[in-house]
Amino acid sequence: MKPFSRRLAIAQQRTGSALCVGLDPDLERIPAHIKASRTPESAVETFCREIIASTSDHACAYKLNFAFFERLGDAGFAVLRRVRRAVPPECLTVADCKRGDIGNSARFYADSALGDLGFDSVTVSPYMGRDSVEPFLQYGGTATFLLVHTSNPGRSDLQTLDVGGRPLYERVAEAAVSWGADTPGQPGFVVGASDPAVLARIRALAPETPFLIPGVGAQGGDADAVMTASGTEPGLTLVNSSRAICYASEGEDFAGAAANAAREAALKLALNAHA
Repeated sequence: MKPFSRRLAIAQQRTGSALCVGLDPDLERIPAHIKASRTPESAVETFCREIIASTSDHACAYKLNFAFFERLGDAGFAVLRRVRRAVPPECLTVADCKRGDIGNSARFYADSALGDLGFDSVTVSPYMGRDSVEPFLQYGGTATFLLVHTSNPGRSDLQTLDVGGRPLYERVAEAAVSWGADTPGQPGFVVGASDPAVLARIRALAPETPFLIPGVGAQGGDADAVMTASGTEPGLTLVNSSRAICYASEGEDFAGAAANAAREAALKLALNAHA
């Protein structure tokens, strides 16, 4: 199988954009007409399928946030599986589950997300070190996106701590590049859009590493600044937008509104516009 970055480049050639649509199906925000005659799990599935159908012309990938499905129990996990299968084959998928464990636990988490469920990539916490990441890197053609520098307010509690004169996030980035030197799968980085200067520093440390960049859209990240900092080479920059697209409207016109929001986001994240 082709490396993940090459597969992403092919997906991005179709759309010309780095846009990844995040699926965060919040029952409190799903339109009332969808929930009116459906069970919660059926409403979530219907909503996600409609969002995918209305945005797939503009998205090169979809990120499924496991928490929004797992809160529904067994039925929710079954919905996650079906929604994953509803993503068109020309789009890649991200299992946003932020796993972080060692030994057999890590191996079984990898087998679930990248094997059984068939996702093309997965988010993982690197806090427990190399052996917590290696099982995910054994899946050829996939990417393991490691949390390096995130957008949440508490990121400075740990990620910017001084480690030998350099911030911890830089040490993590350098280590992660070495972990993937001879593995079938690729390491990737989750780098938030909130600080383009930090994004540029991390890109300089890892010029050939795929980045998953959340925080553009409802979280206020600047698309132009992100694309300038991360670069426009196809296959290396994947920018996620969830709420700004999925909840562009919470009425009966939600699918059309999502399509329009995705179109606008894709234009802002166009690869050729920032080359």
